[in-house]
Amino acid sequence: MTNSPVQGAQVVSRIAGLLRLVGRGAEGMPLSALVKESGLTRPTVHRLLSSLASEGLLDHDAGSGNWVLGPEMLLMGSVAAARFPLEDIARPSLRRLAEATGESAFFSIRRGSETVCLLREEGSFPVRSFVLHEGVRFPLGVASAGTAIMAFVPEAEQEELLRGWAEHAGAFAAAHTQEVVRANLARTRQAGYSVNPGLVLEGSWGMGAAVFDASGKPAWALSLTGIEPRFKPERQEELGTLLMAEAHRITQQLGGDGKGRRGR
Repeated sequence: MTNSPVQGAQVVSRIAGLLRLVGRGAEGMPLSALVKESGLTRPTVHRLLSSLASEGLLDHDAGSGNWVLGPEMLLMGSVAAARFPLEDIARPSLRRLAEATGESAFFSIRRGSETVCLLREEGSFPVRSFVLHEGVRFPLGVASAGTAIMAFVPEAEQEELLRGWAEHAGAFAAAHTQEVVRANLARTRQAGYSVNPGLVLEGSWGMGAAVFDASGKPAWALSLTGIEPRFKPERQEELGTLLMAEAHRITQQLGGDGKGRRGR
């Protein structure tokens, strides 16, 4: 067999990127959007998608024309879930937050320079924000979960992201300017929780608190989202206190101390 690690790694990277794009939502994505988002040529994208579909990793929805995750992804996800019993730990906190506040509660994980929403618990308040859902990804530092996590990573790591902020934040850079993000990070470090004042979608607010791993690194986040009138300044302290209490509870269950060593 010919040993060509660079070419092989490139193919794997392209496949992984397409799977992430398709997995952003249950509705999947059309070919045109996948071509635009991936930066690959249309023939390359179509060839990779067809290969993934032949293996059951993707499906082509004839009704919508979108590419969606296939049955093999469900099977692999079920097996992988057994290694990460986070739902058993995080779900009770989400339920308590949703019941106490009436807002929708979420649990997100950091994956490199992104956050990925893993779990959602609906609140009782009838008007909801649907910006966040299971599988949605945001650049680190964008939205309440990403801000809560980024605020407590080492300063050198923060600065590296901020130096290339426009490229990192992508479509979110217009509202999440570097100046706005720096101010949000500072406020989050001081308060212990983040506030996203409708920067992802106007009128849709969020708040978040970081969950730390055993080494003191912010690896996950709890968050609440809802409409702006539900996140008035006089209520933010109450919501922030609830978020931090549940985040600390999960941190302790995961073997951390919740102090979040920042490694300046």
